[in-house]
Amino acid sequence: MLTRNTFLAGAAALVALSVVAPAGAQAPIKIGELNSYKVFPAFLEPYKKGFELAVEEVNAAGGVLGRKIEVVSRDDNGNPGDAVRVAEELLSREGASFLVGTFPSNVGLAVADFAKQRKVLFIAAEPLTDKIVWDQGNAYTFRLRTSTYMQTAMLIPDAVKLNKKRWAIVYPNYEYGQSATAAFKKLLSAKQPGVEFVTEQATPLGKIDAGAVVQALADAKPDAIFSSLFGPDLAKFVREGQQRGVFKGVEVFNLLAGEPEYLDPLKEETPDGWYVTGYPWSELKTPEHTKFLDAYQAKYKDYPRLGSVVGYATIMSAVAIIKKAGSLDQDKLIAAASGITVLTPFGMVEYRPIDHQSTMGAYVGKLGVKDGKGYMKEWRFVDGKDVLPSDAEIKEMRPAK
Repeated sequence: MLTRNTFLAGAAALVALSVVAPAGAQAPIKIGELNSYKVFPAFLEPYKKGFELAVEEVNAAGGVLGRKIEVVSRDDNGNPGDAVRVAEELLSREGASFLVGTFPSNVGLAVADFAKQRKVLFIAAEPLTDKIVWDQGNAYTFRLRTSTYMQTAMLIPDAVKLNKKRWAIVYPNYEYGQSATAAFKKLLSAKQPGVEFVTEQATPLGKIDAGAVVQALADAKPDAIFSSLFGPDLAKFVREGQQRGVFKGVEVFNLLAGEPEYLDPLKEETPDGWYVTGYPWSELKTPEHTKFLDAYQAKYKDYPRLGSVVGYATIMSAVAIIKKAGSLDQDKLIAAASGITVLTPFGMVEYRPIDHQSTMGAYVGKLGVKDGKGYMKEWRFVDGKDVLPSDAEIKEMRPAK
């Protein structure tokens, strides 16, 4: 039986509810993010801080389409199967409007294929494999980070100048390392006919037998080495190689060793003179980077890593696409993403219509040691648009729509 007290209590509850959630209030736009946090913490902990800073800035400025944004984040365990399951959960259970993220290339490729099947936008933040925009590219996948081909192409001019004939290659034996190796061999051979690759050492990711690898290099007696190792594998390789003197008199190129995530742990063991791509964060003075650096340090009392830049730029890309689309309709999002320009801490980038690859650049230089710490010296910025294949080559590689 409905009594007067019951009625009044119910009315009061409705009033209270209306105060908390006023009529017309809109729920936040959910962006589904997945990454290999437990497997690659050195890069992805700063990455998460970067995207959280971007979310905070966007929401403080009023959000997008009159709504706040919310990133719903999940760990994919660095496993393609788990990543596809997590991606499905983000869309179906969490109500995410689209997907962003991933780190290892094999996981990125799996989620890209899932996005194609589900016909949903996917901004691949970090996977570096060239396949994700070329051989296996699809209409729904856009990649932010400078690819293995692009970063390798940035190092080729220095390699050609040295005119070394006998090269050894060391790489982690999964999609990223394989892709980097293929790009290096192709690009160097085209610029320097007659170059020889005297040994290739493919190491299990995270499980390098540094002693055996370094011994194989010593036996091959190369003039120069190209490596795409990173993280703990890189540290073990550096330590073992220096102890055995394998790097003396040998020019070494390493694809990612200038990134703070991988450079900082080397400290005084940082090998002097290696050619690398990386991120000399303390020396960049552009307005866009200074703004990002000041905000990041104010929030976290720490300096950014490259992951921080990637996380930040990923969310800013997502927001720019939503704003341009004026909708969360997938077809409108895809149309908006194609050719969009986004301001990042590294400057303006474009997601190219021809292959959905962003023109994000990278810094190229050499490693050095100062005050017991590794740093990048003699660095220069290379714009991503200047190290991409021709449109004709891309059309040959990328599947027809």
